[in-house]
Amino acid sequence: MPSDLITIQNLRVITRIGVPDSERGEPQELSLCIRMRPARPLSGLGDDISRTVDYYRVSQSVLKLAARGERRLIETLADEVATMLLADFELAEVNVEVRKFILPETEYVAVSVSRRSEK
Repeated sequence: MPSDLITIQNLRVITRIGVPDSERGEPQELSLCIRMRPARPLSGLGDDISRTVDYYRVSQSVLKLAARGERRLIETLADEVATMLLADFELAEVNVEVRKFILPETEYVAVSVSRRSEK
């Protein structure tokens, strides 16, 4: 398995999320850090974007997924993002960290999930 990584750091998404109904009443901004291990090595790409993971397409897919519906847990969003990325892009592995800025005494709370392709 290649050890190459593609990282999207602090992708800001807008979603309705939170355990209390009142928290989901207004959209809020979360930050996602996405680390993707491509199914193929990044060497020998011939400067051809079709031979690698298009991180712009990844970011747009994640933004759309986050904007759909509402969730109670950031764990749910992290799992949904990881599952979608493995299904839609040529990835061997993905790690998704979701950061939520909710506790006044902290910079953020976060959850991180890692998933591997079954292919």
